[in-house]
Amino acid sequence: MKVKKSVFLVCCCMAGIFSSAAVKAQLSLSGQLRTRTELLHGQGTPLSKGEKPAFFSSQRTRLNVGYKGYRMRFYLSAQDVRVWGQDASTNNRITNAALNGLMLHEAWGEIGLLDTSQTKNGKDFTLKIGRQELLYDDSRLLGNLDWLQQARRHDAVLLKYSNAGFTAHLGAAYNQNRELKTGTLYDGVPNGYPAGTNGIGTMYKSMQFAYLGKKLARGSASFLLFKDDFQKYSLSETGTKTLERGTWKRLTAGPYLETKIGKSWNVNASAYFQTGKDRDGKNLNAYMYSVRGLFTANRFFSVGPGFDYTSGTTAGSKNNHSFDPLYGTPHKFWGQMDYFYAANGFGKSGLTDFYIHSSIRASAKLSIQADLHQFSGAAAILNANDEKMSGNFGNELDIIGTYNLTKSVSFQGGYCTFLPTNTLAQVKSVSNPQKMANWAYVMINIRPEFY
Repeated sequence: MKVKKSVFLVCCCMAGIFSSAAVKAQLSLSGQLRTRTELLHGQGTPLSKGEKPAFFSSQRTRLNVGYKGYRMRFYLSAQDVRVWGQDASTNNRITNAALNGLMLHEAWGEIGLLDTSQTKNGKDFTLKIGRQELLYDDSRLLGNLDWLQQARRHDAVLLKYSNAGFTAHLGAAYNQNRELKTGTLYDGVPNGYPAGTNGIGTMYKSMQFAYLGKKLARGSASFLLFKDDFQKYSLSETGTKTLERGTWKRLTAGPYLETKIGKSWNVNASAYFQTGKDRDGKNLNAYMYSVRGLFTANRFFSVGPGFDYTSGTTAGSKNNHSFDPLYGTPHKFWGQMDYFYAANGFGKSGLTDFYIHSSIRASAKLSIQADLHQFSGAAAILNANDEKMSGNFGNELDIIGTYNLTKSVSFQGGYCTFLPTNTLAQVKSVSNPQKMANWAYVMINIRPEFY
């Protein structure tokens, strides 16, 4: 009986402790299982005549744990990403070194530098450290690239301040391949996951950025200053790469504006300038701008035009004039088929994209969007005989439907088609291209909240 009473008392004490802690702290546990089955017939790059379509299913599985206590937050997101069948059914490895596999997507802690219970007007000042997503404005330059099954994250430190609608962030990162005994040389193309942004194939050695944002009466405005540094290297006559001390520094800066005009128009615009050195040490002088309008006709239908311009480099130029959209989410902007600024390169000719976006909210659970793009090069493009070619890359039509079965379960399907030109085949180094490219997918997204 004494043992039973002791156990009972201990359980009561623990229940009291956890009940008391629950008042001051919050624990969350969630997950995600997202499968995507795709039929690829020229997605990313046109197929040559005779090449066959591809078909596969990929899966992202995540387990997320969050904790919020007094002047402290903690978050952990572990994920496994793989293609169905890439491991044999009797394989007991938790990862395949040549593919994606099991990894930490996020692992960060946040410290409150102010006692928010004693502040007014929502003033907050925190320090966030660890592996984290960087997501700003419309995700054009800094985004989590959530469409990609493995997504995007950074190992960084972030100082955040906010007060009365004003936001100021300072971030920094310094990368190394491993613990070293001497030196700090960094190979920006490590084994395992592909490195870098938008197909450039090289990860920064270090980066620093400042972000300022302000809420307006009918929208918001912000300014981003971002510097990333790439390890210097030299090439021998045989093409052997040797890392050298020092870095090549790239600077990107510009404003972003989002506002509402009248009762029905929403407009966002941005412009960025890029200078310094590129990852190969060439002088860089590039820019981009974007403007988009969306007219809301009623609660069911909205439509509007948009235009993006990213500068490019003419063949023979000694300097680099090709704008690189940093660490953003290109899938969101330049066509769902990822022909531009994704993992599939398209040279240095830059891009002009005129598009029409439309959205139909058929019901509370069903929505459909349709986008039509006209793509062209921003700089002159020459063929093998140094003759100027047409700048037209072709047209893309994207149709995406999303159905939310419940708050935690959704279905999404899409069909996209691209009509490529000979110019596009030239910049993508595709010989004898097929006249049409198609891509279709079905995605099931399950996001349970366990606790």
